[in-house]
Amino acid sequence: MPLTFNEYQKESRKTAVYPNAGSNFIYPALGLGGEAGEVLEKIKRIIRDKNGVVDDEMKEKIAKELGDVLWYVAQLCTELNLSMEDVARKNLEKLFSRKERGVLQGEGDDR
Repeated sequence: MPLTFNEYQKESRKTAVYPNAGSNFIYPALGLGGEAGEVLEKIKRIIRDKNGVVDDEMKEKIAKELGDVLWYVAQLCTELNLSMEDVARKNLEKLFSRKERGVLQGEGDDR
């Protein structure tokens, strides 16, 4: 069953149990950083322990961590009164604009 970003954002909010939910953007921002770090730890272990080979077990572990990343993105969007759909759409617009102008690579937010 297809799931939109906004549906995910709305449904995931029902599980948002943390201090001052609804007026606390710091908690999900910190959680996002932590979960992104856990994704990186899994990648590091693939390099260290599996010679860079991603097996089904590690894919599943990474998928779970990416789900946690997504949850924190949803909560941060909600705390900041942003729609995940709008964030995703604006990101694609930015990327396609950079592609059309030949500046996908490089540094800086305002390419």
